[in-house]
Amino acid sequence: MTGQDDTPPPRAAGRGPGWYRGDCHVHSTHSDGGELTLGELAAEARRLGLDFLATTEHASTATHGAWGRHAGDDLLVILGEEVTTRDGHWLALGLRPHQTIDARYGAGDAAHDRHLAEVHEAGGLCVAAHPHAPYPTGTLRHPYRGFDAVEVWNGQWASDLPWNADNEAALADWARALAADVPRGRWRPAIGDSDVHLRGQLGTPATVVYADELGVDAVLAGLRAGRCWIAESAAVGLTFTARAGDAEAGVGERLATRGRVAVARAEVHGVPSGTVGLHTEAGPVHHAALPAEGSGAVEWAADARRPGAFVRVEVRHADGRMAALSNPIVLD
Repeated sequence: MTGQDDTPPPRAAGRGPGWYRGDCHVHSTHSDGGELTLGELAAEARRLGLDFLATTEHASTATHGAWGRHAGDDLLVILGEEVTTRDGHWLALGLRPHQTIDARYGAGDAAHDRHLAEVHEAGGLCVAAHPHAPYPTGTLRHPYRGFDAVEVWNGQWASDLPWNADNEAALADWARALAADVPRGRWRPAIGDSDVHLRGQLGTPATVVYADELGVDAVLAGLRAGRCWIAESAAVGLTFTARAGDAEAGVGERLATRGRVAVARAEVHGVPSGTVGLHTEAGPVHHAALPAEGSGAVEWAADARRPGAFVRVEVRHADGRMAALSNPIVLD
């Protein structure tokens, strides 16, 4: 990069606690196969109603010093990199300006843990990207140990479908891990990103995160805690809570049931004739149909007496494609 350094600000002024929608896996013309300029990505993000995006060029942080002119009070830009190792890719989110993570290593190399630590030392987040991507270097062969989150929903690739078999495999892996990890008190959140390279892909899907403000540290903290859910598009809305007596918790939170029945409630819009599925540590436990107009609410009484109990939601179209999915609510 030449010229004056123009890194984006770390927070958008005047944006307090709330739910923010964004895309944490974004490529521009500075990545192989990318066809959108930074300005085009910023304009498209605003058109789609995204609040934040992460710049994650392939093994490069060359655009870090050029995003400032495209950010503002309405668009937060998180500095990052897609670390494209020969044995899988991962996202380094929340890097210091121009901090670069070396991708020239493979599975079993001691450099992997060192590079994860470099991101954590910067206050950043390490995300296992598209672990079942259908090409040789995209399939993740590094262990999940050390990753803060996993990208269970990745975008369209060359397909015209935003939900593919590789996402189904990543979701199944993540769901199995939850059943083992929640009782240990530390589980790995799921996020979803477009991995945009081509026009029309940005924000499909997007992650909706609860953050104390529209700032890098706050958004990363929300993702790290699993206070987030994934949406196919801005047309899809989801509110997911669980209540026991007067106590209530949302996505990524713990609900103290004190032996009382926990009632999980999912409110959905934007999924005509879809289905709402509730899942626990025992697998799928309840399904309900949405009306033709695509809006409705589903309730189910959860048994919180099992160790490591939790409940999460999947919303699918009538043909089985995913429309939205959440991280769990843990039931104590």
